[in-house]
Amino acid sequence: MEILGIDVGGTGIKGALVNVESGVLTTERHRIPTPKPATPEAVADTIQQLVNHFNWKGLVGCGFPTPLQHGKCLTGGNLHEDWKGTQVDKLFKSKTGNDFSIVNDADAAGLAEINFGAGKGVKGTVIMITLGTGIGSGLFLDGKLLPNTEFGHVLYKNGEIFEKYASDSARKRDDLSRKAWGKRLHKYFKHINLLLSPDLIIIGGGASKKFDKFEAKIDIDVPIIPAEAENEAGIIGAAMAAKYQIK
Repeated sequence: MEILGIDVGGTGIKGALVNVESGVLTTERHRIPTPKPATPEAVADTIQQLVNHFNWKGLVGCGFPTPLQHGKCLTGGNLHEDWKGTQVDKLFKSKTGNDFSIVNDADAAGLAEINFGAGKGVKGTVIMITLGTGIGSGLFLDGKLLPNTEFGHVLYKNGEIFEKYASDSARKRDDLSRKAWGKRLHKYFKHINLLLSPDLIIIGGGASKKFDKFEAKIDIDVPIIPAEAENEAGIIGAAMAAKYQIK
């Protein structure tokens, strides 16, 4: 069974057809830069371009980088303030004619890793942390998703959230070396470990490909490993969420 998986990010919107039985991409991944500004209408146009690229008429799973509740944006996240209150699945269906299943992007990445990757068969509490434009989180207990967590928004200090301090975009903004960034991530993961006492932490997003560059600076008593699907996890997991109609 194939489903089109789409991963909406702050810099790029990526998609591919996914075999949801095996978690394997059955087409080449296609990427279109995220429009600036990333308004609902502009992003919907880009989604239509992706759907047209694959000439896809069926169900679409879409990982989306904002807090969500049943396909509705609770805030604009790192995209645009106009997203707040938007029913994303209905917007994209009105643009493309396809049915959409919308899931938080970090939840999607976690679903891929729990079903096919680094978290497969792991019991207990597993947390997926995606490091990119922001910090996303997916929380799993014995393989079951507890959707729509926002652990990138836990407070660091002086009212600032960790996302603004330790995301990959913060690394680029402050021109940090990977080791210096790793020290910031150590503070973040130490805090997450205190809050959740997870059995495993999986790092996803583009940073998963460079994990060896900052791994040594994170020193906590819980295993931390990179996502096996790397930055394809969001596409695979979005398709998986559509299969199971997770919202």
